[in-house]
Amino acid sequence: MRDTYYEESAGSARREVEAKKYSIVHVLSVICFVLAGIHGFFCISFLQGVFTDPELSGLGRAIQTVMLLLPLVFLIGGGVLLFFRKRKYNVSYDYILVDDELRVSRVYNGRKRKYLRTFKMDQILKIGFCERDSFKDTLRGVQTKPSYLTPNREPMENKAFYYFLYSDSIEKRVYIVEARVELLNNLVLAAGRNKLETR
Repeated sequence: MRDTYYEESAGSARREVEAKKYSIVHVLSVICFVLAGIHGFFCISFLQGVFTDPELSGLGRAIQTVMLLLPLVFLIGGGVLLFFRKRKYNVSYDYILVDDELRVSRVYNGRKRKYLRTFKMDQILKIGFCERDSFKDTLRGVQTKPSYLTPNREPMENKAFYYFLYSDSIEKRVYIVEARVELLNNLVLAAGRNKLETR
């Protein structure tokens, strides 16, 4: 085992705009939940009146109940939808290379971290630059689309897109990371120089 430690992050090129979008959607989701709580409180009072009103028939009670609960359902549904929608904004990725493992996590709004997976260096079959011909050749050899472990579709300044072909017990898959050349060098050292595609 090789004693290695290297850490790097791939942040969004539109970080400021993405952070604002995240905040707006977050506030809207909170407003939906607050309004749902207020409406739910009033629903309890009104529903008691609906079920105790002797002048209402069974159909009338059903209509009144639906009319009261429908806005509540929409508010809760909207809050949940917005809550998950905000996670698409201001996303970054952390790469940590420890010994013979590359650990990748997704970070939401610079705070909440979600571990994605660990890549074993001995299961990496090929490493290279996405701008080279070997990348296209590698994609033709796999059935699935490449998985981007970066929020960007163009690399930021002083960084590049690198790919690696990874084989596990299920399938071969191409992964793309955005990093400085130091990460590539460390990956090549850990996985083996013979896995670097230079053409």
